[in-house]
Amino acid sequence: MIYFDNAATTKPSANALSKAAVYLTEQYFNPSAMYREGFELHKKLKETREKLLSFVADPSLFELIFTSCGTESDNTAIFSSARRGNAVTTQGEHAAVQNSFSELKMRGIETRFASLKRDGSVDEEHLLSLVDEKTSLVSIIHVNNETGAINDVNAIAKKVKVKNPRAIVHVDGVQAFGKLPYRLSKDVDFYALSAHKIGGVKGTGALIKKKSLHLNPYLIGGGQENGLRSGTENLFGIQTLFFAAEEKYQDRERKYREMTEKKAILLSRLSDQFVPIANGSPYIASFAVKGVRGEILLHKVNDLGLIIGTGSACSSNAKKRYSRVILSCGYDEKAADGVIRLSFTDDTTAEEMEQAADILREQAEILKEELK
Repeated sequence: MIYFDNAATTKPSANALSKAAVYLTEQYFNPSAMYREGFELHKKLKETREKLLSFVADPSLFELIFTSCGTESDNTAIFSSARRGNAVTTQGEHAAVQNSFSELKMRGIETRFASLKRDGSVDEEHLLSLVDEKTSLVSIIHVNNETGAINDVNAIAKKVKVKNPRAIVHVDGVQAFGKLPYRLSKDVDFYALSAHKIGGVKGTGALIKKKSLHLNPYLIGGGQENGLRSGTENLFGIQTLFFAAEEKYQDRERKYREMTEKKAILLSRLSDQFVPIANGSPYIASFAVKGVRGEILLHKVNDLGLIIGTGSACSSNAKKRYSRVILSCGYDEKAADGVIRLSFTDDTTAEEMEQAADILREQAEILKEELK
């Protein structure tokens, strides 16, 4: 089997699971309890939080709140920030942001959507034109989960702050954390991430926030996470997030270069009928396949042991046949109907890239012949 749908979810890291197992089998106590064992876990939680934050942000400027997933992190930032005026985002957001903006509109907040370029990245000029003195929130995806397009969020955040210093900038970093070599600038206010996208377990995420920024809690209860996210802490999940991230950030720039080279092998072996939609993150390759429905091709190659996607797994139950993101990039419905997405991890091999390309090319040709 070749698993190339890592943008949807990754196989948990065996190393992370092994190291974190003690928090299920032995150190299972409540980190908020008053007894010694609970207090020791509270200290471990504090240590883990600081180390995890240090991978991408300055601990003197930012703090990290543990959540249940990237969606919760996005929701927490959005609904805490957009409480007046207007809110700005892009046409290329994950459903966690897109649908949250639909809810904002229902609550009386004016929502504005910046257009996309052909590769799926945001049209910065258009986005900035939507920001004015009444803008309370700007939300930008770091790496598009369908196309792999990378937005320069630090640069965009700086330009937003020039236009409106009071506007809060939130970044959905779920497809970037643990993969791209970067650090957050002081102009970013919120940054969301998820454990199961990098080898941690499902049910764990985090929201990085500027220390100086006020946050209205999304979940209210026992006052965990300094009152910013109530609920008994999932220490096992949190530790898998940390151990997985620790693996990812070891020699991050070298891994990024190697993944870029491996992705190039895939691109070079696919015929002209596979049109790349973006050349952004080396961890995502999205194609418009000429004359073939992406969903049918997905099932064909699945029968041969190749697992791929056609877009966001979080939108797979949607009634609309065509991806709103792909259409927003300027592709017509015919092209959108043929979109497939392959996504990788650092463990993906050059041999797997070659095998996947051969399977895709062969099955696409068969489908085209069947349709004649």
